[in-house]
Amino acid sequence: MDYLNAFWVGGCICAIVQLFMEKTKLMPGRIMVLLVVTGALLSALGLYEPLLNYAGAGASVPLLGFGNVLMKGVREQVAEQGFLGLFAGGFRAGAVGTSAALIFGYLASLVFRSRMKK
Repeated sequence: MDYLNAFWVGGCICAIVQLFMEKTKLMPGRIMVLLVVTGALLSALGLYEPLLNYAGAGASVPLLGFGNVLMKGVREQVAEQGFLGLFAGGFRAGAVGTSAALIFGYLASLVFRSRMKK
């Protein structure tokens, strides 16, 4: 049942994003920022953890999950450092995921040749 819940929640998130891409004039970068901010907002309101417990990877893998990770890091660092935790928390929490994306993107660029779409 966990797989089914992850599949349908992740699929709904992807379908909503696809609707945004097709029905609005928002650029993909803005939609991605909207997803991260939405994930952070849901986390701040305490609504993301129940969704994460229900859907597992269906909720943690999309960009909503990255917003949740950033907000968790900020919350932890604010508890430890106070005001400065607002700035340090997101960087510490998101460092591993961002570094992995950069490293794997670079490795993929070494293996594959990029070219313009026709």
